[in-house]
Amino acid sequence: MIFKKPKNTLEGHGVFFIKNYDAKSFDDELSVECSKCKKKISSSELTDTHYVCPYCRYHFLINVRRRLDFLCEKDSFVETDAELFSQNILNFPDYEKKLRHASLESAEKEAVVCGKCRIDGCETAIFVMNPFFMMGSMGTVVGEKITRLFEMATQEKLPVVGFTVSGGARMQEGILSLMQMAKVSGAVKKHSDAGNLYFCVLTDPTMGGVTASFAMQADIIISEPFARIGFAGPRVIEQTTGKKLPEGFQSAKFLLSKGFVDGIVDRRAHKKYIGRILRLHVREEI
Repeated sequence: MIFKKPKNTLEGHGVFFIKNYDAKSFDDELSVECSKCKKKISSSELTDTHYVCPYCRYHFLINVRRRLDFLCEKDSFVETDAELFSQNILNFPDYEKKLRHASLESAEKEAVVCGKCRIDGCETAIFVMNPFFMMGSMGTVVGEKITRLFEMATQEKLPVVGFTVSGGARMQEGILSLMQMAKVSGAVKKHSDAGNLYFCVLTDPTMGGVTASFAMQADIIISEPFARIGFAGPRVIEQTTGKKLPEGFQSAKFLLSKGFVDGIVDRRAHKKYIGRILRLHVREEI
């Protein structure tokens, strides 16, 4: 199956998203309907626009490898800690089955890929969270991989570029998952104290414990258009507070107006935009 309609409304607003298939092998007549503007888009158009609707700028979910191919200079990406994967440490019912399914669905071992690469000539550490592995949920391995990346970047005096997408902490790992918020935050602080740059891109959705920790701790934070960013969902907040939320609450545009993000940048401009920021912050050895 090439296209799949998510059951969870977090997974792309019900839009059909493209998974780990080579778009070049698609028939040019094969198309998908944008859930925002309802227009048909051919597979070749989506490939050319990095899975951004050419009519309304809706940003489709994309897998980790496509994003890395677009951002990194050719053959420059070297993955780190690729051997790490989650286990059912709390004997949570059916967790092994969910992990196997997530691995098959995403063609990855975990919900984040970490490594080093060059972007516009600048060497950087990079992590990209995976929307197709349990919706980028944060477990112990996700926290460990990102923590190790920041520690390596601190030692090697490298900037870190991160792309977040997550439904929150992974409930199957309980408090051990929640502990990753503090662990990663500590590594981010040490990286910052050493005078290094951390640049983060929030993609749709970035929610829960990821938002409450490393997603919002970067020196520069931008968002893709139409991304939802927050901690608890709007319905939970309304039920808890008994108040009606403002229009567009937790949207990228709303957070920009409140100063929580520094800009909203189209995916097609990410490589150039991030490259310019990295060049401005290159550390000169004395």
